[in-house]
Amino acid sequence: MSSKSSGKLVIVAGPSGTGKTTIVRHLLSVFPRLAFSISACSRPKRVNERDGEDYYFLSQEEFKNKIKENQFLEWEEVYPGSFYGTLRTEVERLWKAGRHIVFDIDVKGALNLKTHFPKESITIFIQPPSVDVLMQRLRDRNTETPGILEQRIGKANLELSYAPQFDKMVYNIELDKAFKETDAIVSDFLGDK
Repeated sequence: MSSKSSGKLVIVAGPSGTGKTTIVRHLLSVFPRLAFSISACSRPKRVNERDGEDYYFLSQEEFKNKIKENQFLEWEEVYPGSFYGTLRTEVERLWKAGRHIVFDIDVKGALNLKTHFPKESITIFIQPPSVDVLMQRLRDRNTETPGILEQRIGKANLELSYAPQFDKMVYNIELDKAFKETDAIVSDFLGDK
């Protein structure tokens, strides 16, 4: 896939529990030309999730086969046995529809995606108010088993260390303020609303 296109990429990342998904949903409601890039993953589907809407849910074997076939722009084994990635076909599909694309992806995946599209993309790191607040948000979500929760908490400190490599940083202390900051960044980058 060439990096030449008419679309732009808004890549939002940060540790689990920072509010990045809430911010991405907000951006989609504010910017009509933005479309959501659905990531592929090999983790089990949660109760309220739908295949092809929240994620493309693949078995580990299917995911690994797509890696071998070079079908991903970026992918990571985010947690042991849990792979996440951006399919080339997803970006092609959305650009063909004339849309700019917003991503809600892993920190390393965000930086990897940026290397493919350095001029067409902006990376935005969503920073929590503090590590303690982040840990409490993860516990309050009550969506993971205790083992997975501990993995996410352990990974958060590593992910926070990547923040300086991002183009922009938004502190999600007050959600409305984080929305306004992100809106301004995206509006300036896209040149429209």
